[in-house]
Amino acid sequence: MIPAPFDYEVAESVSHATELLGDRDDAKLLAGGHSLLPLLRLRFARPSLLIDIGRLSELSYVRDGGASIAIGALTRHHDLANDPLVQEHNPLVSHVAGLIGDPQVRHRGTIGGSLAHGDPASDLPAVLLALDGEIDITSSGGVRTVAAADFFRGVFETAVGAEELVTEVRVPKLSGDHVWSYVKFRRRAQDWATVGVAAVARRSNGGVDAPAISLVSMGATPLRARVSEAAWGAGESDPGAAADEGTDPPSDTNGSADYRRHLARVLVGRAVEEAMRT
Repeated sequence: MIPAPFDYEVAESVSHATELLGDRDDAKLLAGGHSLLPLLRLRFARPSLLIDIGRLSELSYVRDGGASIAIGALTRHHDLANDPLVQEHNPLVSHVAGLIGDPQVRHRGTIGGSLAHGDPASDLPAVLLALDGEIDITSSGGVRTVAAADFFRGVFETAVGAEELVTEVRVPKLSGDHVWSYVKFRRRAQDWATVGVAAVARRSNGGVDAPAISLVSMGATPLRARVSEAAWGAGESDPGAAADEGTDPPSDTNGSADYRRHLARVLVGRAVEEAMRT
């Protein structure tokens, strides 16, 4: 279909983008476009103003932040996957960025766009949740920081307000004692995950400390599998046995809710096993 009519502006800076957002109640930001453009074509989104922020080079970077890695919101998935700093200090993020979609998506899609879109089937939101990452959100009034646990609020709903945009993402550096894994099931390589699992922990005395497991496509937002985290930390033989507890997976063309529950139990077990081999 053809999108509904809209005005188009190119933002020259972050402050210009927030100014333009304040001019219209129904303005939308365009970065990589892989999430928004299909919605425009189907007329599920009908903004009166489209603000192109894709040329803001000031938001495309990876920097050493001491105990964390700072990632500009317009950093492409391909660049994130191949950045030496990310590969060295948080290989989980690097690995997952390289699994997103297909090469075209990875060369155009951005981490900020993926997070702000709030799709519970996306990979990076679940990874950020498992890592206890942080997101900076900017408006004309300044910058506020939101923890990943508070950022995702519902299907396509996040903490980003109508006159705000994501400007930076921070993830912790993983030490050599950390183990991690990301596994997902999908019908084709470029498809959204039917179910995905991110697992990360720190080795300690033959076991693990601070285990974190997050789930993709098991609810309205990415979810922490708390029961499985406790089982992993306790050294139980099957940490995935109750991975679906507290979840509310959808039923769609990719699988029923019961099928997703089964997948979550299986994939959590696989993710923990794979992590312990790293």
